Amino acid sequence: ALEADIYGNVNSTHVLGSSMMNGIGGSGDFTRNAYSSIFMTPSIAKGGKFSAFVPMVSHVDHNEHSVQIIISEQGLANLRAQSPKQGAKLIIEKCAHPMYRDLLRDYFKQAQRASFGQHTPHDLKQALSWHVRLQETGSMHPDYQKLENIIEESQRN
Repeated sequence: ALEADIYGNVNSTHVLGSSMMNGIGGSGDFTRNAYSSIFMTPSIAKGGKFSAFVPMVSHVDHNEHSVQIIISEQGLANLRAQSPKQGAKLIIEKCAHPMYRDLLRDYFKQAQRASFGQHTPHDLKQALSWHVRLQETGSMHPDYQKLENIIEESQRN
């Protein structure tokens, strides 16, 4: 997977929703017909400039109804028998990279307020803001320059 959102929708083909990285290659058929549908992705890419876990994916290849398990090097989120809100908490806490968890938690809280606690809370003004920030600044993280310095420092020690 290229990215997954906090509700379990998976984008496996398009970078920033438009640029095809690879073809879907029948993965939709495998996903819907598999005993267990499992998606794996690193939690970050490009040295932390990209988060694979975002508020809303920029393109949907596999919707949350077809995705059962998501795995990153941070952990595993078993989404079976979970509500969208329960699944969001699992994905944030078990799969997202620590440098993005607080941002995802903040988005989730804001989305619940903005949508008055609806079934699958979204804040449409902010849902794709991470992708917009990436296009404008080269990083999804608003404090990436500061984080980049911390990462470099930790790698030296």
